[in-house]
Amino acid sequence: MSALKIKKGTSSKSAYNLRSGYSDVVERHTLAILVENEPGVLARVIGLFAGRGYNIESLTVAETDHAGHLSRITIVTSGTPQVIEQIKAQIGRIVPVHDVHDLTVEGASVERELALFKVAGKGDARIEAVRLADIFRANVVDSTLESFVFEVVGTTEKIDAFAELMRPLGLVEVVRTGVTALARGN
Repeated sequence: MSALKIKKGTSSKSAYNLRSGYSDVVERHTLAILVENEPGVLARVIGLFAGRGYNIESLTVAETDHAGHLSRITIVTSGTPQVIEQIKAQIGRIVPVHDVHDLTVEGASVERELALFKVAGKGDARIEAVRLADIFRANVVDSTLESFVFEVVGTTEKIDAFAELMRPLGLVEVVRTGVTALARGN
C-alpha cells in the first residue's frame, strides 16, 4: 500500500489545512494601557514582555487621573499579528490593568515624541545647525558659545531625520522621551 501524498495546507478545504489564519509579517503596533497607579504595575507589564522575549521599542508612563489613581502606559512593540494578539490578551489578564487598546488597529491616532539634541560646532556648522533646526521647527532651549540644545517634537521619523542631519554638524548627544499616542475623534 502506498503512502498518501498530501501536501500540508494546500487547500482551505483540506482536512489537513495547517495554515495559520495570521500573517508572518512583523508589524509595529502602539498599545495604550490604562492601569491602576500603584507600585509594581509597570514591573508586571514589562516583566510580561521580558519573560516571553518580546521587544519594547518605546515606553512612556505617566499618571493621567490623579483622583482616580490611574496611569497610562504607551508601548510601541513589533511582532506578527498573532504575537500582538497574544501580548494584548496577556496584558489584559493582569489584575490592575483596566483597558488595553491597540491604537494601530483601532483607527487613526496621533503619535508624537520629544527629543533633545546637543549639537556642538563653530562657524558654518553652527549656522547650518540653526538653519536646519528652523526648517524642522526645533526650539533652541539652551545655547553656549560652542553648542546648542535643540528641542524637537514630532513623529519618530521626524526625530530620526533630524538626528541624521545633525550628525555631520557635530551631534554630541540625543535624549528621547519615547512615543506618546492618542486616538483621534471620539
